[in-house]
Amino acid sequence: MFSCFLMGNCIGSSARVEATLSSNTPSAYEASRFPSKKSNSSVPSSLSIPSYGRKSSSESLPTPRSEGEILFSPNVKSFSFNELKNATRNFRPDSLLGEGGFGCVFKGWIDAQTLTASKPGSGIVIAVKKLKPEGFQGHKEWLTEVNYLGQLRHPNLVKLIGYCVEGDNHLLVYEFMPKGSLENHLFRRGPQPLNWATRIKVAIGAARGLAFLHDAKEQVIYRDFKASNILLDAEFNSKLSDFGLAKAGPTGDRTHVSTQVMGTQGYAAPEYVATGRLTARSDVYSFGVVLLELLSGRRAVDNTKVGIEQNLVDWAKPYLGDKRKLFRIMDTKLEGQYPQKGAYTAANLAWQCLSNEPKLRPKMSEVLTALEELQSPKGVSKLSHPEHRAISSPMAVSPMRHHRSPLHMTPSASPLQAYQKSPRGR
Repeated sequence: MFSCFLMGNCIGSSARVEATLSSNTPSAYEASRFPSKKSNSSVPSSLSIPSYGRKSSSESLPTPRSEGEILFSPNVKSFSFNELKNATRNFRPDSLLGEGGFGCVFKGWIDAQTLTASKPGSGIVIAVKKLKPEGFQGHKEWLTEVNYLGQLRHPNLVKLIGYCVEGDNHLLVYEFMPKGSLENHLFRRGPQPLNWATRIKVAIGAARGLAFLHDAKEQVIYRDFKASNILLDAEFNSKLSDFGLAKAGPTGDRTHVSTQVMGTQGYAAPEYVATGRLTARSDVYSFGVVLLELLSGRRAVDNTKVGIEQNLVDWAKPYLGDKRKLFRIMDTKLEGQYPQKGAYTAANLAWQCLSNEPKLRPKMSEVLTALEELQSPKGVSKLSHPEHRAISSPMAVSPMRHHRSPLHMTPSASPLQAYQKSPRGR
């Protein structure tokens, strides 16, 4: 319905349906349909897009707001349908970035100062999401997207430039993300496999985005965190997209938000699926799933596999706490080029995020700190020690004869220990 990877990747058959979870199916937009390098380099960086009004943040996010208040936000531009027709050359097929059940996404160009349509290759490049006419739920998600992204500004959230609503036409205008989605790079043929450093960089950016939402004065629960909703700019900085399912967090003495179960199969937290009780820790679980995808190169749900291997969490959990067996779940596309200790730390962190008990999951701010430790000069130094050099092959590690289930183990070196000791963690 609304799950579009605006700028290089779209998924049509993961439409969300009330009281059920969608399947995470392959994207309709393949790597071969990325714009050429020439066209990407001929336009200014998307970071040059001007911001409407004063810098907004979630600190002053008023909820709830009427539809009129949302649409008259000073932070987004109201485009006419004709303006977007001109910007995308009348939605020509060669401007198409992707398509799915929700509709199509087109590449367009606008002037950096006036935000009016400009010639292809000049001005700033944009992605225009054009939804199919589809009743109340589609409009509701469209409005939710405008509401949140129209107010929130953060380096790790995709920038909403504007929208168009004319009759049955509902469109959204975003900054263009030239590298497409994380899903595309992990699971599609064509793109160069992501190396270890880039995977950690992507994870850190996504964690910053979630931590920003969770730590806001008026908390926002993302509710649809998955690889296809993580978009990448030219330098592989990650940004969260698609806020159609976002919800305001609990207020006062409430511990959760009760809502209809909506999301994507394989990513949703078990307690949320079972009860409809939504908390920020539900997002943390989803982050753990994506971290597992980054480590393993496998989808959260893969129906081409059999038995327990169809579900990534069920298959991978027994290996996450065992240094000697961890290589069995690591992505073969990495070709062994990763630090053993760093991989174990990341796996241990994923294991904590995937706890069946929500209260035992770390906060996103803690997850972020733990990931940043892997990227810090001190952390890199430790990971580069000879005894922790990259595993060159599975034969380099001797499997343990006996393995304790990670559900009953106490990690000897929790990646959150550094956070607990730091001034930030006190």
